[in-house]
Amino acid sequence: MSIPHPDQIPSGQPLPFKHRRPDWLKVRAPWGQTFQDIHGMMRAEGLHTVCEEARCPNIGECWGAGTATFLIMGDTCTRSCGFCAIKTGKPGFVDVLEPEKVARSIQRMGVTHAVITSVNRDELPDGGAAIFARSIRRSRALAPDCSIEVLIPDFRGDRAALQVVMDARPEILNHNLETVPRLYRTVRPQALYDRSLDILRWAKAMDPSVLSKTGIMVGLGETEAELEQLMRDLAAIEVDILTVGQYLRPSEQHLPIQRYYRPEEFDRIRELGLALGLRWVESGPLVRSSYRAEQQVAGLSDRSPHDGSPRPRPLPSGPGRDAADLIPLIATD
Repeated sequence: MSIPHPDQIPSGQPLPFKHRRPDWLKVRAPWGQTFQDIHGMMRAEGLHTVCEEARCPNIGECWGAGTATFLIMGDTCTRSCGFCAIKTGKPGFVDVLEPEKVARSIQRMGVTHAVITSVNRDELPDGGAAIFARSIRRSRALAPDCSIEVLIPDFRGDRAALQVVMDARPEILNHNLETVPRLYRTVRPQALYDRSLDILRWAKAMDPSVLSKTGIMVGLGETEAELEQLMRDLAAIEVDILTVGQYLRPSEQHLPIQRYYRPEEFDRIRELGLALGLRWVESGPLVRSSYRAEQQVAGLSDRSPHDGSPRPRPLPSGPGRDAADLIPLIATD
């Protein structure tokens, strides 16, 4: 039985799980010494990255340049979004040493921009806001030349929890809308579009110097008019940065792809977003939330400590600190 090409599927029908991807979605398998070094360091520290957990297609490019998006508070999410490859279930304990481990990894990697994100931890009173804040502060203390972006959950609409994160003053506050309002029930069943907009609105009000950012996927059945309205919603609350990428189905149990957008369609989305007032639109088939984030902060932030140029440094060899060494450092926050 031959594997069909998307062009062979009648318009309006979802694509079967097994099909040929368009040529513009092909990427090289991740490899190289820097990639291997970072992978080894993550495992040695017991850290997770969203690059791996969400099966990001840019992992080779980003890790090869010495960058990574850290996934804190475990690898198990309390929500069950229809698009996401991260596993759902009852999360484990929160590692109080994790902010220090993340900070030291950022320091060792020598990156110019680090992204810290998490699974949803709805069972925690603050949704994990305090862990985010401590991760920001420790990372900035150990790597002052590195700008910090946090990609946060919605904290169930808890404004006080968001304030805790904003008080730590990341350069970028990112919270993804993921899709248009009509599709929330199937794509983000435990989230609310207006609640996510509130997170972005509140963040800008709390600290206008922090760049606000969000991301969406296309190919889930949204219309052109719905995409335009979403971008108008973002412009109205002064969101600075929007990322737009093609939805890729992680497994047969996840939502099907309705269609693939061509590269020129992504270009038109970018042009429309900029015309509507967004300051930066990163739009392309393989674009994900963290893609080229170092360029965004360098180009837009008044507080950026760098110019966005990659400066990968060799990872030092030798054993890391043990828990007894880390506890006094955490207490200095």
